[in-house]
Amino acid sequence: MSSPNNHDLVILEKLEQDPESSQASLAAQLGVAVGTVNWHLKRLISKGYVKVSRLERRKLRYIITPEGMTLRAQMTMDYIQNSFRLYRLIRERVLAAVLEVRAAGYEQIRLEADGDIGEVCQLTCLEQGVEIVEDENAPTMRLVGLKLFVEFPIASSKGED
Repeated sequence: MSSPNNHDLVILEKLEQDPESSQASLAAQLGVAVGTVNWHLKRLISKGYVKVSRLERRKLRYIITPEGMTLRAQMTMDYIQNSFRLYRLIRERVLAAVLEVRAAGYEQIRLEADGDIGEVCQLTCLEQGVEIVEDENAPTMRLVGLKLFVEFPIASSKGED
């Protein structure tokens, strides 16, 4: 979740859980600079999604307004819809790659994909009956970003050394 809208969503969720969160703690949770959190909070406040009140000299409380709650709900729905769209896209690409691998006469692949998207690739292959192996003589399915590449092993030429 690295886009600005996703930062807004996470900030709203964190403030809902702990209205007295500091900007430093929010920044640490998001993995961004405090200035980034400050910018997002100022924007959310100026748009009426968050109100701020001073508890102590250096302690603030952030209150999510009803409009902010509506925004958070909409952003959550958008995030879920985008996640499913991404899931379907990856599955379509893996299914097409599986067809290509099978058409070339293979039933096994090496998979080079990490994280959640890598798991979608792995499950799709297994669901299609394609075994995932470490064999360098098997075609390699490589995921780079959202692009999927299938690389077939180079047939060794006899008599060359």
